[in-house]
Amino acid sequence: MTDPRNAIATERGRYYTDPAGGPDLISVTNVTGSSVHKPALVPWGAGIVADHVIGHPIEVARRARTEPAALRRALVALPSQSRDRASDLGTRVHHRAHAIVIGSPYPADDEVEPYARQLARFFRLWRIDFERDVEAVETTVLNRRHGYAGTGDLWVWLPTGPHGRRQLWLIDYKTSALKPASTVYGEQPYQLAAYRHAPIALLPDDTDIEAPHPTRTAVLNLRPREFRLIELPSGRDVFRAFLGALANARHLHATDTATFPTILPPWAPGAPERKAA
Repeated sequence: MTDPRNAIATERGRYYTDPAGGPDLISVTNVTGSSVHKPALVPWGAGIVADHVIGHPIEVARRARTEPAALRRALVALPSQSRDRASDLGTRVHHRAHAIVIGSPYPADDEVEPYARQLARFFRLWRIDFERDVEAVETTVLNRRHGYAGTGDLWVWLPTGPHGRRQLWLIDYKTSALKPASTVYGEQPYQLAAYRHAPIALLPDDTDIEAPHPTRTAVLNLRPREFRLIELPSGRDVFRAFLGALANARHLHATDTATFPTILPPWAPGAPERKAA
Protein backbone atom coordinates (compact mmCIF):
# COMPACT_ATOMS: atom_id res chain seq x y z
CA MET A 1 0.00 0.00 0.00
CA THR A 2 1.31 3.45 -0.92
CA ASP A 3 1.09 6.66 1.09
CA PRO A 4 -0.91 9.13 -1.05
CA ARG A 5 -0.66 12.85 -0.42
CA ASN A 6 -4.11 13.39 1.13
CA ALA A 7 -4.43 10.05 2.93
CA ILE A 8 -4.65 10.04 6.71
CA ALA A 9 -4.53 7.14 9.15
CA THR A 10 -7.34 7.07 11.71
CA GLU A 11 -8.51 4.60 14.34
CA ARG A 12 -11.16 3.60 11.78
CA GLY A 13 -8.62 2.96 9.04
CA ARG A 14 -7.48 5.13 6.15
CA TYR A 15 -9.45 8.21 5.09
CA TYR A 16 -8.69 11.02 2.66
CA THR A 17 -8.97 14.72 3.33
CA ASP A 18 -10.78 16.56 0.57
CA PRO A 19 -8.72 19.54 -0.66
CA ALA A 20 -11.98 21.30 -1.51
CA GLY A 21 -13.15 21.02 2.09
CA GLY A 22 -16.05 19.02 3.42
CA PRO A 23 -16.05 15.70 5.26
CA ASP A 24 -13.22 13.23 5.02
CA LEU A 25 -13.63 10.55 2.37
CA ILE A 26 -13.28 6.88 3.29
CA SER A 27 -10.54 5.00 1.45
CA VAL A 28 -11.61 2.35 -1.05
CA THR A 29 -9.25 -0.18 0.52
CA ASN A 30 -10.63 0.72 3.94
CA VAL A 31 -14.10 -0.20 2.65
CA THR A 32 -12.98 -3.55 1.27
CA GLY A 33 -10.96 -4.25 4.41
CA SER A 34 -13.83 -3.36 6.75
CA SER A 35 -16.85 -4.99 5.19
CA VAL A 36 -15.89 -7.58 2.56
CA HIS A 37 -15.61 -11.19 3.71
CA LYS A 38 -12.11 -12.60 3.19
CA PRO A 39 -12.29 -16.35 3.84
CA ALA A 40 -8.65 -16.92 2.88
CA LEU A 41 -7.33 -14.90 5.83
CA VAL A 42 -7.87 -17.49 8.56
CA PRO A 43 -6.21 -20.39 6.66
CA TRP A 44 -3.38 -18.05 5.66
CA GLY A 45 -2.75 -17.00 9.28
CA ALA A 46 -2.94 -20.58 10.48
CA GLY A 47 -0.45 -21.57 7.79
CA ILE A 48 2.02 -18.90 8.91
CA VAL A 49 1.93 -20.27 12.46
CA ALA A 50 2.09 -23.89 11.31
CA ASP A 51 5.11 -23.21 9.10
CA HIS A 52 6.91 -21.57 12.00
CA VAL A 53 6.20 -24.49 14.33
CA ILE A 54 7.31 -27.04 11.73
CA GLY A 55 10.44 -25.02 10.94
CA HIS A 56 11.47 -24.52 14.58
CA PRO A 57 10.30 -27.65 16.45
CA ILE A 58 13.06 -27.71 19.08
CA GLU A 59 12.75 -24.02 19.93
CA VAL A 60 8.94 -24.23 20.09
CA ALA A 61 9.07 -27.33 22.30
CA ARG A 62 11.56 -25.67 24.65
CA ARG A 63 9.56 -22.47 24.92
CA ALA A 64 6.34 -24.43 25.40
CA ARG A 65 7.89 -25.86 28.59
CA THR A 66 9.75 -22.80 29.86
CA GLU A 67 7.69 -19.79 28.74
CA PRO A 68 4.32 -20.92 27.31
CA ALA A 69 2.63 -17.52 27.69
CA ALA A 70 5.40 -15.71 25.81
CA LEU A 71 5.41 -18.40 23.12
CA ARG A 72 1.68 -18.02 22.66
CA ARG A 73 2.01 -14.26 22.26
CA ALA A 74 4.80 -14.71 19.73
CA LEU A 75 2.82 -17.24 17.67
CA VAL A 76 -0.32 -15.10 17.72
CA ALA A 77 1.71 -12.12 16.45
CA LEU A 78 3.23 -13.97 13.49
CA PRO A 79 0.39 -13.37 10.96
CA SER A 80 0.31 -9.63 11.70
CA GLN A 81 4.08 -9.39 11.38
CA SER A 82 3.99 -11.26 8.08
CA ARG A 83 1.19 -9.02 6.81
CA ASP A 84 3.14 -5.89 7.77
CA ARG A 85 6.27 -7.13 5.97
CA ALA A 86 4.23 -7.92 2.86
CA SER A 87 2.55 -4.50 3.02
CA ASP A 88 5.92 -2.78 3.30
CA LEU A 89 7.26 -4.72 0.33
CA GLY A 90 4.16 -3.86 -1.69
CA THR A 91 4.62 -0.17 -0.91
CA ARG A 92 8.24 -0.25 -2.05
CA VAL A 93 7.31 -2.10 -5.25
CA HIS A 94 4.66 0.55 -5.97
CA HIS A 95 7.22 3.31 -5.46
CA ARG A 96 9.63 1.50 -7.78
CA ALA A 97 6.88 1.05 -10.38
CA HIS A 98 6.08 4.76 -10.24
CA ALA A 99 9.76 5.57 -10.71
CA ILE A 100 9.94 3.31 -13.78
CA VAL A 101 6.96 5.01 -15.43
CA ILE A 102 8.03 8.59 -14.79
CA GLY A 103 11.72 7.88 -15.33
CA SER A 104 12.96 8.96 -11.92
CA PRO A 105 15.85 7.39 -9.94
CA TYR A 106 15.12 4.90 -7.19
CA PRO A 107 17.53 3.65 -4.50
CA ALA A 108 18.85 0.12 -4.89
CA ASP A 109 16.58 -2.44 -3.21
CA ASP A 110 17.50 -6.08 -3.80
CA GLU A 111 14.14 -7.32 -2.51
CA VAL A 112 12.19 -5.08 -4.88
CA GLU A 113 14.21 -5.54 -8.07
CA PRO A 114 12.80 -8.96 -9.07
CA TYR A 115 9.30 -7.43 -9.14
CA ALA A 116 10.58 -4.37 -10.99
CA ARG A 117 12.11 -6.61 -13.66
CA GLN A 118 8.75 -8.33 -14.18
CA LEU A 119 6.99 -4.98 -14.46
CA ALA A 120 9.59 -3.80 -16.98
CA ARG A 121 9.01 -7.05 -18.88
CA PHE A 122 5.28 -6.35 -18.95
CA PHE A 123 5.90 -2.88 -20.37
CA ARG A 124 8.34 -4.25 -22.92
CA LEU A 125 6.09 -7.08 -24.14
CA TRP A 126 3.16 -4.72 -24.58
CA ARG A 127 5.48 -2.19 -26.29
CA ILE A 128 4.29 0.57 -24.00
CA ASP A 129 5.62 4.04 -24.70
CA PHE A 130 5.26 5.95 -21.45
CA GLU A 131 4.81 9.33 -23.15
CA ARG A 132 2.24 8.04 -25.63
CA ASP A 133 0.38 5.31 -23.73
CA VAL A 134 0.29 6.21 -20.03
CA GLU A 135 -2.74 8.35 -19.20
CA ALA A 136 -2.19 8.59 -15.43
CA VAL A 137 -0.11 6.98 -12.71
CA GLU A 138 -0.50 6.89 -8.91
CA THR A 139 -3.49 9.21 -9.15
CA THR A 140 -6.03 9.88 -6.41
CA VAL A 141 -9.67 9.81 -7.52
CA LEU A 142 -12.69 11.07 -5.59
CA ASN A 143 -16.39 10.39 -5.53
CA ARG A 144 -17.81 13.13 -3.35
CA ARG A 145 -21.39 12.07 -3.98
CA HIS A 146 -20.78 8.70 -2.34
CA GLY A 147 -18.04 9.89 0.03
CA TYR A 148 -15.01 7.82 -0.92
CA ALA A 149 -11.56 8.22 -2.45
CA GLY A 150 -8.68 6.02 -3.53
CA THR A 151 -5.43 6.00 -5.45
CA GLY A 152 -5.13 4.00 -8.64
CA ASP A 153 -1.83 2.62 -9.88
CA LEU A 154 -1.90 2.92 -13.66
CA TRP A 155 -4.19 4.06 -16.48
CA VAL A 156 -2.63 2.88 -19.73
CA TRP A 157 -3.69 2.48 -23.36
CA LEU A 158 -3.31 -1.07 -24.69
CA PRO A 159 -4.05 -2.36 -28.23
CA THR A 160 -6.77 -4.78 -27.09
CA GLY A 161 -9.76 -3.56 -29.11
CA PRO A 162 -10.99 -4.81 -32.48
CA HIS A 163 -8.30 -4.62 -35.15
CA GLY A 164 -5.76 -3.58 -32.53
CA ARG A 165 -7.63 -0.43 -31.54
CA ARG A 166 -6.30 1.07 -28.32
CA GLN A 167 -8.40 0.82 -25.16
CA LEU A 168 -7.81 2.56 -21.83
CA TRP A 169 -7.13 0.11 -19.01
CA LEU A 170 -7.07 0.77 -15.28
CA ILE A 171 -4.48 -1.58 -13.77
CA ASP A 172 -3.80 -2.24 -10.10
CA TYR A 173 -0.47 -3.83 -9.10
CA LYS A 174 -0.60 -6.79 -6.71
CA THR A 175 2.59 -8.28 -5.25
CA SER A 176 3.30 -11.51 -3.43
CA ALA A 177 6.36 -13.63 -2.86
CA LEU A 178 4.48 -16.93 -2.55
CA LYS A 179 0.98 -16.75 -4.04
CA PRO A 180 0.53 -18.02 -7.61
CA ALA A 181 0.41 -15.37 -10.29
CA SER A 182 -3.15 -16.48 -11.08
CA THR A 183 -4.43 -15.46 -7.62
CA VAL A 184 -7.45 -13.15 -7.46
CA TYR A 185 -9.70 -12.20 -4.54
CA GLY A 186 -13.35 -11.31 -4.36
CA GLU A 187 -12.80 -7.73 -3.19
CA GLN A 188 -10.52 -6.79 -6.10
CA PRO A 189 -13.35 -6.08 -8.58
CA TYR A 190 -14.93 -3.80 -5.94
CA GLN A 191 -11.71 -1.82 -5.70
CA LEU A 192 -11.39 -1.45 -9.47
CA ALA A 193 -15.06 -0.52 -9.86
CA ALA A 194 -14.75 2.18 -7.20
CA TYR A 195 -11.78 3.74 -9.00
CA ARG A 196 -13.41 3.40 -12.40
CA HIS A 197 -16.62 5.14 -11.33
CA ALA A 198 -15.00 8.03 -9.46
CA PRO A 199 -15.62 11.19 -11.50
CA ILE A 200 -12.85 13.42 -10.11
CA ALA A 201 -9.06 13.06 -10.14
CA LEU A 202 -6.54 15.20 -8.29
CA LEU A 203 -3.49 16.77 -9.88
CA PRO A 204 -0.31 16.96 -7.76
CA ASP A 205 -1.32 20.50 -6.69
CA ASP A 206 -4.76 19.16 -5.56
CA THR A 207 -6.59 20.75 -8.49
CA ASP A 208 -9.72 18.87 -9.56
CA ILE A 209 -9.85 17.44 -13.08
CA GLU A 210 -12.14 14.93 -14.77
CA ALA A 211 -10.95 11.43 -13.99
CA PRO A 212 -9.88 9.12 -16.82
CA HIS A 213 -12.61 6.81 -18.14
CA PRO A 214 -11.16 3.32 -18.56
CA THR A 215 -12.92 0.78 -20.75
CA ARG A 216 -11.38 -2.24 -19.05
CA THR A 217 -9.84 -3.05 -15.66
CA ALA A 218 -7.34 -5.58 -14.42
CA VAL A 219 -4.90 -6.56 -11.72
CA LEU A 220 -1.27 -7.02 -12.67
CA ASN A 221 0.07 -9.75 -10.39
CA LEU A 222 3.81 -9.24 -9.98
CA ARG A 223 5.88 -12.13 -8.72
CA PRO A 224 9.66 -12.47 -8.43
CA ARG A 225 9.83 -14.70 -11.54
CA GLU A 226 6.64 -13.95 -13.50
CA PHE A 227 3.69 -11.65 -13.97
CA ARG A 228 0.07 -12.11 -14.97
CA LEU A 229 -2.41 -9.51 -16.24
CA ILE A 230 -5.90 -10.62 -15.20
CA GLU A 231 -8.96 -8.72 -16.38
CA LEU A 232 -11.65 -8.30 -13.72
CA PRO A 233 -15.21 -6.97 -13.98
CA SER A 234 -15.94 -3.44 -12.81
CA GLY A 235 -19.26 -2.52 -14.40
CA ARG A 236 -22.31 -0.92 -12.82
CA ASP A 237 -23.38 -4.14 -11.11
CA VAL A 238 -19.99 -4.46 -9.37
CA PHE A 239 -20.07 -0.76 -8.48
CA ARG A 240 -23.49 -1.19 -6.84
CA ALA A 241 -22.05 -4.06 -4.81
CA PHE A 242 -19.17 -1.81 -3.75
CA LEU A 243 -21.66 0.84 -2.64
CA GLY A 244 -23.32 -1.77 -0.44
CA ALA A 245 -19.95 -2.52 1.16
CA LEU A 246 -19.39 1.23 1.51
CA ALA A 247 -22.67 1.68 3.38
CA ASN A 248 -21.80 -1.22 5.65
CA ALA A 249 -18.30 0.16 6.38
CA ARG A 250 -19.70 3.60 7.13
CA HIS A 251 -22.23 2.09 9.55
CA LEU A 252 -19.54 0.04 11.29
CA HIS A 253 -17.26 3.05 11.65
CA ALA A 254 -20.06 5.19 13.08
CA THR A 255 -21.20 2.59 15.61
CA ASP A 256 -20.08 2.98 19.20
CA THR A 257 -20.43 -0.43 20.82
CA ALA A 258 -20.31 1.22 24.24
CA THR A 259 -23.82 2.51 23.55
CA PHE A 260 -25.27 -0.94 22.94
CA PRO A 261 -28.01 -1.94 25.41
CA THR A 262 -26.98 -4.03 28.36
CA ILE A 263 -28.09 -7.63 28.50
CA LEU A 264 -31.21 -8.04 30.60
CA PRO A 265 -31.18 -10.61 33.40
CA PRO A 266 -33.01 -13.88 32.68
CA TRP A 267 -35.87 -12.98 35.03
CA ALA A 268 -36.67 -9.74 33.17
CA PRO A 269 -40.21 -9.35 31.70
CA GLY A 270 -40.45 -11.11 28.39
CA ALA A 271 -37.64 -13.57 29.05
CA PRO A 272 -38.47 -17.29 28.65
CA GLU A 273 -39.90 -18.76 31.84
CA ARG A 274 -37.61 -21.09 33.75
CA LYS A 275 -38.97 -24.57 34.20
CA ALA A 276 -38.91 -26.11 37.63
CA ALA A 277 -36.25 -28.77 38.12
